Amino acid sequence: MPRLSRRNLLIGAGAAGVAAVAVVLAAGPKEFAAGPVFTEDGLAIRGYDPVAYFTEGAPVPGDPAHTAEWRGAVWRFASAGNRDRFLAEPERYAPAFGGYCAWAVAAKGALYSTQPSNWTIHEGRLFLNYNDDIQARFETDIPGFVAEADRRWPAILAEG
Repeated sequence: MPRLSRRNLLIGAGAAGVAAVAVVLAAGPKEFAAGPVFTEDGLAIRGYDPVAYFTEGAPVPGDPAHTAEWRGAVWRFASAGNRDRFLAEPERYAPAFGGYCAWAVAAKGALYSTQPSNWTIHEGRLFLNYNDDIQARFETDIPGFVAEADRRWPAILAEG
């Protein structure tokens, strides 16, 4: 499965990647999307379009004319088409861990803010991170950090 980020395009590890995707799909995307959403001034992803990471391979600012509300946050989109794609499958496009820093969820078991420019798509999931340094750390072992964050996420949700 492809792994995309603002820094590079890497190819996942064959059968191991397929097996990991099967585990994620078996658990169901809602298991990974549930919980709080990081917002700034009520906007998810600081107003950037979550669908564009997948379709454009880049962070794209959303347009205030194309918005949707989901899980208590306002989401902006670059186009009505992207808004409609998101509304049809929000768990597919919404960032993992509610858009909180994926590295911090994994390494600290805590919720930290993120920047739209610090992102990775790994095995069909969007991950955001705090800054360039944290993004670089996350990229040293994306599968390991994702596995640890997935393990820690239920406890973070339980803490409320």
